[in-house]
Amino acid sequence: MKTVGIVGANGYTGSELVRVLAFHPNVTLSFLYSRSNSGTKISDLYPDLGTVCEMVLTDTPKEVDILFLCLPHKESQNWLGQNSVKEETLVIDLGNDFRLEGNFGNRNFIYGLPEINKKNLLGAKSIANPGCFATAIQLALLPLAGKGLLNEVYTTGITGSTGAGQSLQATTHFTWRNDNISAYKTLAHQHVDEILQQLVSLNNSEVNLHFVPWRGDFARGIFTSSTLKTELELSDIDQLYRDFYEDEPFVTVSSRAIDLKQVVNTNRCVIQIEKSGNVVVIHSAIDNLLKGASGQAVQNMNIAMGWEENLGLHLKPIAF
Repeated sequence: MKTVGIVGANGYTGSELVRVLAFHPNVTLSFLYSRSNSGTKISDLYPDLGTVCEMVLTDTPKEVDILFLCLPHKESQNWLGQNSVKEETLVIDLGNDFRLEGNFGNRNFIYGLPEINKKNLLGAKSIANPGCFATAIQLALLPLAGKGLLNEVYTTGITGSTGAGQSLQATTHFTWRNDNISAYKTLAHQHVDEILQQLVSLNNSEVNLHFVPWRGDFARGIFTSSTLKTELELSDIDQLYRDFYEDEPFVTVSSRAIDLKQVVNTNRCVIQIEKSGNVVVIHSAIDNLLKGASGQAVQNMNIAMGWEENLGLHLKPIAF
C-alpha cells in the first residue's frame, strides 16, 4: 500500500480525490491538508463523505509516497517552496502552475494527458494535470492534429458551476446561475495556451483556436463543440478517431448523439462527429471534476506507478 497526501482537500477537486481514493485498492490516505479548515472533519465539510472518510483536516503535512496538490492556481509553487517533499515522492499538481513551464527545482513536471503522453508518464515523479476545458478540447482534436489536419478551429464549450471552484463569486450564486447561461473570457481563456502547446506539436504547423466558453446552469460537466473545415469523408474521420483511441480505456467515440449524463460521475470522455459539406463538428463531453481534474489525476497516478490504468476508476455515470 502506498501512502497519499492531499493538499487542498477542502476544495471540490480535493474532496473528489478523497471519494475516489478511499476505494482505491493500492493506496491509503495519510493526511488531508487545509490551512483554512484545519481541525475539521472532512465529512463535516462534505456530508456525502460521512460513510467514506472521517479524517480530520490538518495544516501539518507528513511524508508520503504520493502527493496531490489541489490548490488555487499559482499556489502550488509557493507550497512546494515552503514545504519539504522527498525527491522520490510522486507529486501530481492539479493547478496550472506547471502545465506550460514544467521545471521547479529538481523536478521536471510531465504534462499529464495520458492519451498522448503515456510513455513519458510511466515512472514519472512530477506530473502537471491538464485543465478541464483543455482536456475536453484536446481529446476532441488530437486525432486530426496527429494527421496535420488542423487549421482554423472554432470551439464553444459550456461548463458547470463547480468549474469555478468553491470560493463564492457573483457568477456562482444559485440565484444568478440557475436558469441562466453566459459567455466569459471570450477568446481569452487561460487554457488556450495549454491546448495549443500540445496541438501545434502534433500538428507540426500553426493552429488558430478561437474558443468561447460558457457558464452553464448545472453543477458539473463540460460539453464542447469544435468546428473546422476538411475534405475528409465523415466515415474516414470516424475511423481515424476510433483507431486513435482504440487502446484508451476512458475515451469512447459514439455514432449516436452524446450528452453530459453519459459522463458525469465518471472518468470518461465521449466524442461524437458530425459533418455537412466540408464542415466537420467534433463534440466532446467530460465530467470537469473527474476526467477534467481528480479522476485524471488518479489515472496519471496509476500510470506513473505502473498499475492498471483504470484501477479505482470503475465509476458509473448518473443517468437520472
